[in-house]
Amino acid sequence: MSRYNSELSQREQEKLKMRRDSDTKASELVKMEKMLEHTRGLLEKKKESAVADSQSYQDNMVEDLEEKVRSSRRIRRNSLHHTQMLESQMKTVKGELVGTLDHLQELRNVLRRSQQKAEERKAAMEKLAAGMR
Repeated sequence: MSRYNSELSQREQEKLKMRRDSDTKASELVKMEKMLEHTRGLLEKKKESAVADSQSYQDNMVEDLEEKVRSSRRIRRNSLHHTQMLESQMKTVKGELVGTLDHLQELRNVLRRSQQKAEERKAAMEKLAAGMR
């Protein structure tokens, strides 16, 4: 039973970690998007006065930032998917634990009844043995 609880706790910790990672990635994505917008603004200002070489460099920088944003979005989607899978597995394990607990309670009740009947039989046997003396 404690093994199931520890497995459940471990899965919950993994889920929390995935959520934290997902939130971190989301905030990084927002920062990168702001940085991208800022860079685009700078690029527009510099395009008016810059030479072709500086434009090329800044275009590459914007492309790199855009790729980082796309990559961060992919990572976030994958993290969310993984979190959902872990939550689903945790629900399955939780259901199995409930079933196991119910079964154990039934077995405990059967054992109690068996012990009670055995004690009654023992008392009856002792009573018979006392009556035969």
